[in-house]
Formats: sequence, structure tokens, C-alpha cells
Amino acid sequence: MTEAADHSLPHLTPAAGRLGAVFARPKRLAVICVIMLVALGWLYLGLLTASMGGPAGSRGPGMAALDLLPRAVAILCSSTFGVALMPDGVWGFTGFALVALMWGAMTLAMMLPSAAPMILTYAEIADTAARKGEHVVSPFVLAGGYTAVWFGFAAAATLAQYALTRAALLDPGMASVSGLFSGAIFIVAGLYQFSELKHACLRQCRSPFPFFFTNWATTPRGVFKLGLRQGLFCLGCCWAMMVVMFAVGVMNVVWMAALGIVMTLEKIGTGKRFTYAIGVLSIAAGLAFVMSAVVAHWPGRVI
Repeated sequence: MTEAADHSLPHLTPAAGRLGAVFARPKRLAVICVIMLVALGWLYLGLLTASMGGPAGSRGPGMAALDLLPRAVAILCSSTFGVALMPDGVWGFTGFALVALMWGAMTLAMMLPSAAPMILTYAEIADTAARKGEHVVSPFVLAGGYTAVWFGFAAAATLAQYALTRAALLDPGMASVSGLFSGAIFIVAGLYQFSELKHACLRQCRSPFPFFFTNWATTPRGVFKLGLRQGLFCLGCCWAMMVVMFAVGVMNVVWMAALGIVMTLEKIGTGKRFTYAIGVLSIAAGLAFVMSAVVAHWPGRVI
């Protein structure tokens, strides 16, 4: 492959020829694509988390551990990455833009690892076709269609966050202020784990090869549409888990990582038992939130 690249492009240096050979292999390109986009997502989220003032423990369960980390990075980037929210929940243009960027970064950080098997499956098929001299489209195009769906979700989540902040269900630090609200989200997410729509979409996510084999495309537009369709399957599978972020704190990176791992495990063939177990745990967590809220507001309770 390297020799062919050097022969067809004799004006390139040997190093440039080797680099060209790497990018001519769809599978290698897919790996680079996933790693770079996930890294960018987590980098932005890390900078944004570091820039937020106040104790990390106030942003949701599990975040108190971050209070032990050095705060030097927060001082460095607070003026750049701080989310511009007014205390009464009124957002400026900068606030909308930064929250939308935050949700976009979350989708890259949380969803692309779970989509890696799908992207690599496409890349393996494309790699085989490329070796036969057939025309193939870069995995970047497929990933572009996939991420377009989740960026659409990010836009909807931004509007939902604005509405929830205005309704005083989220505080300006993007944490839930209502146990009943958090509990309802967990219960809905748990029940969705048992739905037929969830499992129909999950089957498509777990077995992408038949989908690509049946719907193979050799034009950028066609491959982009394949990415869109796979993104919709993924959205149908995972939207409820993403909405859980409203219950545990939108900027709760501990839960981001945990939910990302759960969604990735679901897609690599862990079976229905794992999905059902997550559903049971989610419903139990939701009931715990609800009971805690009820007890906290019980008349005459002993403090």
C-alpha cells in the first residue's frame, strides 16, 4: 500500500507518502476519527467544569470528589469557559451558545465511544472494498451523519434546559433543585429500558453489519444518510439515559462517564439482562429520590 502511494504520488516525500497511506485506509481513519472527537469532547467538558465556581459537590451526586483536585486550571480558564447565566435564569446569547456547545461536547464524549463498533464495522467493509480498488467514502462522512443527529439532540436539550431553569427546576449551576423532578426522570428512564422501541433500536446498534450490507452506499451523500439513520437508531436507544443528566446535574462529569460506559456496554452485546438490570436500578433510584423529597416536605417531620 505504501509503495503504491509513493508510486502514484512521486512528488511526495517518503514521510508524506506513509502519512497518505495511513489516511487511505478507512479502518485507521475511523479509529483516528473516534479518538479525536471523543478527546475534544472531554477536553471541552473538563475545561468547562474547571471554570465553574463554587464547590463541585453542589453540582450533583458524586461530584464532591472533584473538590479534591487542584483549582489552578479553573483560575486559568474561568473567564473564557464560564457559562453566562443570570441568577434569575435569564440567559444571554452567550449563555445559549455555551450551553449548546456544552451539550454538543457531551454527545461527542458520551455517545461516540458507544458508536465506535458501528463506525469500525463500516470501516472494515470499506477497507476490504478499497483493497479491491473500489471507490469508498471516508468514515468521517458516516460519523458526520451520526453526530448531526446528536447535535440536533443537543440543540433540543439546550432549549429544554432553558425551560427547566425558567421553571426553577434547575438552578443557575445546572443542578436539579427538586427531588420529585429527579425521581420522575429516573423512573421514566428506567421504564424505557423495558420498552420495545428501546430494544428495536438497540438491536440495530448491536448488529450494524446487516444494515450496511443491505444499504451500502458509495457516494458521500449516501454514506451521510447511513450515518443519519444509525444516529437515529442510537437516539432511540439512548435518549432516556442522556436525559438523566437533568436529574443528576447537567455538568456532573462523574455521571457523564458512568452513563457513557453503561450505554457502550449495552451496545457491545451484554444482552437483555443487563438492560433490564439498568432499568430496575433506575426505577429504584427514582423512587429513592421521590421518597426523599416526600419525607423532606412531610408535615411535622423531626429534624
